[in-house]
Amino acid sequence: MFKLHTDSHPRLESSPGPWRCEAAVLTTEGTNAFNASIQQTLALMQKRLPGVKMKYLFLLWLGLLLGSWGLYVHYSSYSELCRGHICQMIICDRYKKGIISGSACKDLCEEKTLLFQQCLSSSPMHQVYGGIWRNKEVIIKCGIEEAFRMDLNPETLPRKDLILFDKPTRGTSMDEFKEMLLTFLKSSLGDQQSLGNLVNRIISMADINQDNKVSLAEAKSIWALLQLNEFLLIVSLHEKEHTAQLLGYCGDLYVTEKILYHSLYSLKLPRFLDVALPSLVQKSLNQWFAPAWPQRAEITIGLLEFVEEIFHGTYGSFYICDTDPGNIGYNDKYDFKMVNLRMVVTEMTLKGFYKGRHCEHNIDCTHGKDCTATCDKLVKQCNTELIQPNLAKICGLLQEYLLYGAPNDFRDELQKHLQICTRLNGLARQMEVHHSLLLNNIKTLLWKKISNSKYS
Repeated sequence: MFKLHTDSHPRLESSPGPWRCEAAVLTTEGTNAFNASIQQTLALMQKRLPGVKMKYLFLLWLGLLLGSWGLYVHYSSYSELCRGHICQMIICDRYKKGIISGSACKDLCEEKTLLFQQCLSSSPMHQVYGGIWRNKEVIIKCGIEEAFRMDLNPETLPRKDLILFDKPTRGTSMDEFKEMLLTFLKSSLGDQQSLGNLVNRIISMADINQDNKVSLAEAKSIWALLQLNEFLLIVSLHEKEHTAQLLGYCGDLYVTEKILYHSLYSLKLPRFLDVALPSLVQKSLNQWFAPAWPQRAEITIGLLEFVEEIFHGTYGSFYICDTDPGNIGYNDKYDFKMVNLRMVVTEMTLKGFYKGRHCEHNIDCTHGKDCTATCDKLVKQCNTELIQPNLAKICGLLQEYLLYGAPNDFRDELQKHLQICTRLNGLARQMEVHHSLLLNNIKTLLWKKISNSKYS
């Protein structure tokens, strides 16, 4: 420290020793004066802010530091999560080459009236954006997973096109294409009697110009879309009011209506905060930002209707394999809407997943987050029967969502029904009867309450 001080004053270098000692004394006195100034400042802060302890100020500073770091980590991955310009480039390249077709292609690639706006992606492989189309807010989903795994050199695009849009091939007749679709739907949804009607609907969707013919580009586009689980679910559940309405597509990019609230709670935390915040803090935030209880009851009734619809639907049974509140939303009229169908899977998908799967415990037989089957410990393979049906998992979610703020005069009865519901066993012999009875009991209980003039 002394050498650094004397270097800044060359005249002291040739001076006798006493000068150096005096410099040291001056420096020490300056340090003491600085420390005294800090102590005075801290004393003044404590005097003016008697209720604020210095440790709390430190914790506040630490919280700001951690929050800033979390924001940095979150936005540093933005370029990976948000590649809308690349998605549009690849889709329009294929459209201009005549490889793909779709009702949204002209607006996206020629007229530029389908616009990407805010990025909503949670994974680089599942590109999701809010956008504008025909003066209406929409959701744009880009399903070109293979394109995002490659280097984005335009010279490699034709090779990838051959892989992604490889079916049907040139020369395929309409009857052959219908048979292709029927075989695919049987393997995906099961051998349902109503599949013929679904094939006709898909053919109608593929025929963009309504000339009663399906071109090769139209057929390739609809075939690629059907390989995406969520699109298959949207088409299969199109008659239901609890899924987002399909508005259009181009290749394997598709556009749906925007659901105003895309979480069961009004507040949807960013992923880094969801991980960082303690569960009690998250619970409090959810309660503060949740709709009023009568509106939560309305949303719940819609959710229960959806569970009923997919239990044994027109095109088979479907299972909710992730009951995260962020997958469940509602509109401005508090009508329930399923925001994310990617983790709703068909019965055939689950059977294919479990077939021959090695296991030691039940947890080894888990698809997604919430679809767990039993493990046969003798043969060490998974069975295909789920431990919990959809209703039991949803009732577990509703206990926290619905009981908070519920009217006191029927809260205990509602809690009793939900507790019985969460114990519903997917392996019970009379499970279907119990399932319908419990579901209808909860719906009736809620309807009676919110139909009362006090809650209408």
